[in-house]
Amino acid sequence: MLRAVDDVRVGRILRALRRRRGWTQKELGRRANVSQQAISLIERGHGARLSGETVRRVFAALDARWEPTVSWRGGDLDRLLDAEHARLVGEISRRLADAGWEVAVEVTYSDFGDRGSVDVLAARREAQAMVVVEVKSELTAIESTLRKLDEKVRIVGGSLGRERFGFRPRSVGRLLVLPASDTARRRVDRSSDVFAVALPDRSGRVRSWLRAPGGDLAGILFVSNTNPGGVTGAGGGSKRVRSGMEKQIKHDPSTNRGHQSGSPPR
Repeated sequence: MLRAVDDVRVGRILRALRRRRGWTQKELGRRANVSQQAISLIERGHGARLSGETVRRVFAALDARWEPTVSWRGGDLDRLLDAEHARLVGEISRRLADAGWEVAVEVTYSDFGDRGSVDVLAARREAQAMVVVEVKSELTAIESTLRKLDEKVRIVGGSLGRERFGFRPRSVGRLLVLPASDTARRRVDRSSDVFAVALPDRSGRVRSWLRAPGGDLAGILFVSNTNPGGVTGAGGGSKRVRSGMEKQIKHDPSTNRGHQSGSPPR
């Protein structure tokens, strides 16, 4: 019943958008490269009989986006997705801190109309290097992801990096972090031509650059729950992970592991 109500509403929206343009069902079908019968099905609340790609194409012809939603346990779905994103942010932040980077998460910016936040921004002062990390628990809109990543790298290399860490970087790496799942890998493989140009570097090159940054980095790193042979090997000293309320992570030479100030070493 709920799905039928949603389909009817989608049909009413399509009819209203079509009439606003002054188009017939046949004209809309021609522009969307579908049959008039397909337009009629959607408008009568039977869009579920068509493929999602067909429905998307019809709405795109009207400069609209059809975005189906998934509901689960009354709102728990958002918390589930947020939890996976937070896990990835936490894991890559830990790896970077272990490798000697100063790490800040959720760094917001507003630069001449460009607004957003950097999931993870990290700096290595001795190398005059920074890395912009974009974290995606699901890789959906590839074009907008890459465009936004370009924007963040530009802004970090301009003013944001200096404001956050006190120096202008000589090099700024860009890194897309995805879960180490078959779904994420297949998604990257299906767009391999795009990623071969935009983000060609992979795990070995990425880990090497993060240990000893030099030159440019543009890559993808698949992150699992554990870190067997992950990004390690940088010098000791204090490491900082900052997100809103700062916390200092200090190096314990006796265990060669870090612990938060005020907490016992693990």
